[in-house]
Amino acid sequence: MSSLRVVVWGENVHEHKNPKVGAIYPKGMHAAIAEGIRERIPGAIVATATLQEPEHGLSEERLAKTDVLTWWGHLAHDQVSDAVADRVQRRVLEGMGLIVLHSAHYSKVFRRLMGTTCSLHWREADDKERLWVCNPGHPIASGLGPQFELPAEEMYGEPFLVPPPEEQVFISWFEGGEVFRSGCTWRRGNGRIFYFRPGHETYPTYHNVTVRQVIANAVRWAAPQGHWPEVGKSPNARVHPEPIRPKP
Repeated sequence: MSSLRVVVWGENVHEHKNPKVGAIYPKGMHAAIAEGIRERIPGAIVATATLQEPEHGLSEERLAKTDVLTWWGHLAHDQVSDAVADRVQRRVLEGMGLIVLHSAHYSKVFRRLMGTTCSLHWREADDKERLWVCNPGHPIASGLGPQFELPAEEMYGEPFLVPPPEEQVFISWFEGGEVFRSGCTWRRGNGRIFYFRPGHETYPTYHNVTVRQVIANAVRWAAPQGHWPEVGKSPNARVHPEPIRPKP
């Protein structure tokens, strides 16, 4: 059986602009996320890519060899080229899994796949977040208890303007009383998509052992189930002759 091939994509902007973020993630948020996947899926081939690389690190060749892509972005959604966003969207339709993290709900890729604005309410106030497991039998919730807590996070609140999820894995509660659909799945074409809410850049969320477990579970779940190739004219197509019509 071939190894699961994962690319962890990170915007890699906050880490260089905000000393607090750089102190929490000295090698970048993408590096911390990749480290967590490697720890929990030892046989996986896990690489990283960032906005600053040529083609944002997501060339046609690289994406063709990617089984699951994780995506974190915030400040520079508009700097992602339309060509790369189109490329990722096509790969998801073909069968590549996509894990969308925190503020990547506003990414070009996610909004195109959802077909909506993907907007929501938010507040930065060091809120405690309690994530309840809605579907304990789901593979993404494997190994988790009924709920887990993050001591401080950015609040996201409903309404979350996305299509109704096919499966609801987590729902979050915050100290202000807000709730949020924080773990949702969809299918687009032959690709599986999971949105996971936690991960504001000024908190050490991606060092949290339970968050890392959820992401690793999601990567396994999102692994390709098949492949939808682009279709066009059949190679066996025949040109039918005009029917013979009797003379008048």
